Amino acid sequence: MAKDGGCCHACATCLLCLYSCRWSRSKKAMKTNKCDCAWFFFLFCVCLFTLAWLYHALVTLNDFHNFNEFLFHKMEWWLDWSVVMLSGTVTLVTYSSLLLVLALSLQLCHQPLKLHWLHKILLILSVLVVATAFVGLEIQWTEQWESARIALQATGPFLHIGAVIGMTLLAWPVADCFYRTSHSALRVLLLLLYLGIVITLYLVPLGIDSPCLLENSQLPPKPALFGHRGAPMLAPENTLMSFRKALNCGVHVLETDVLVSADGVPFIMHDEKLTRTTNVQELFPTLAHSNASSFNWTELQQLNAGSWFLQKYPFPTARSLSSSEQAMVHAQKILSLNQLLEEAARHNVSVMFDLRPEEHPQYEHLVNITVETILQSGIAPELVLWLPKEFREQVKQRAPRFQQVYGRKRLNNETKELSHVNLPYQNLSSTEIRGYRRDNISVNLYVVNAPWLFSILWCAGTSSVTTNACHVLQKMEHPLWLLPRATYQMIWIVTDCVSLLLIGWAFLLLKKWSRKKESAGSDSDVLLTKIHSLLSE
Repeated sequence: MAKDGGCCHACATCLLCLYSCRWSRSKKAMKTNKCDCAWFFFLFCVCLFTLAWLYHALVTLNDFHNFNEFLFHKMEWWLDWSVVMLSGTVTLVTYSSLLLVLALSLQLCHQPLKLHWLHKILLILSVLVVATAFVGLEIQWTEQWESARIALQATGPFLHIGAVIGMTLLAWPVADCFYRTSHSALRVLLLLLYLGIVITLYLVPLGIDSPCLLENSQLPPKPALFGHRGAPMLAPENTLMSFRKALNCGVHVLETDVLVSADGVPFIMHDEKLTRTTNVQELFPTLAHSNASSFNWTELQQLNAGSWFLQKYPFPTARSLSSSEQAMVHAQKILSLNQLLEEAARHNVSVMFDLRPEEHPQYEHLVNITVETILQSGIAPELVLWLPKEFREQVKQRAPRFQQVYGRKRLNNETKELSHVNLPYQNLSSTEIRGYRRDNISVNLYVVNAPWLFSILWCAGTSSVTTNACHVLQKMEHPLWLLPRATYQMIWIVTDCVSLLLIGWAFLLLKKWSRKKESAGSDSDVLLTKIHSLLSE
């Protein structure tokens, strides 16, 4: 028994050291004052706040390569900032979560929650860092709020169950705190706050409407894959190697971007400058920051378009290439549109591209050159998905067999003009996707890399997606999860009922224990009184 008491004493001392930076354990139960309670509540909120940011950070990973590109164009320095973001976020979440666990453990050990001033400062700094991240997201990357909404559709049922389990586990420390609080108003406030959160969580599924809550027989066909700049996770983007890797993944369409050189040769390149994906700074240092279209085709062919892939490692998969693949990467050159069309025609796959830059003063001339190149290439016109919106009517007249793809939503239920739409995945709701599908309008959404996102769009009935991760999505034979609505409702009700029973059990059990302690305390007081009277006699 003494040994157990020693272990308990050592444990409480360790907890106090970590939470309050105090080495001595109180011999009697000390009361936690209102200020300490406020700091505990603040700690709880910080923990939830950092968890919310962690969830949002994980959602942004689907689009983070675009953010890395944006920062490169601003700073001319490449870094995978997702690693920095996740490392910092995990640190904040771990720190606040451990502090919360320490606080709950101290509360169960009947020790006061005296949070050290250093922890208070660090918690305030954590809030400021996360708040700054959210504000930056709102200013620079607002579409990610819509991404988070879609992610909640994909993860809502599981988040609900996890939150209910978490609040059920909190029942024990909450009940203990409830019975130990002498102030009746605080007891009522604590109980109402806890029960309010619990009841809200019980009713949350009423607002969950995930596309994947359907029968297996209702699942739409798997969306086709469009290779975004080829297969940029497996090879340098917009190179022949990248497009061949995409073809090996079974993509139906090769999606890319087309610029036109100074001497009128359409070529494949996403950026309007060559600094990110070529060695232009080595060969043409004085012209390195010039527009890519200011170079003639002979100069462009001197550039290496692959080595950067093994220097910057834009995706983690770049590190897993074999030695023969690495040698192939170093041999990649800038690809002309005609070379891409020949490759597409050989494999009978379609090509879709943006023609850039749209603000070019001679954009009509660029359109004419591109259309002429396509018509002379020998590719079947039906394999060309024409996306540029400028001078579309002229293109229709000159090449009526091109498939016209529109980068906008339909207006006033129009169905005749639009047969193909190409939009960011954040721009269409599940209801709109189903409506397009009913009207036989093909919907392509971009850029979809994460399996969870692909799953939710699959369930919604998307026709196709543009992706960097064709090698990952190709292997998916089924959405990550599919659950009949009736089954989910049953899981929801059972989870809530079990949780309610466990919470009631925790409160009743602790009430019984608290009465026993009070009874034991009163008996000991009577005994001490008798002993004192005998001694006095």
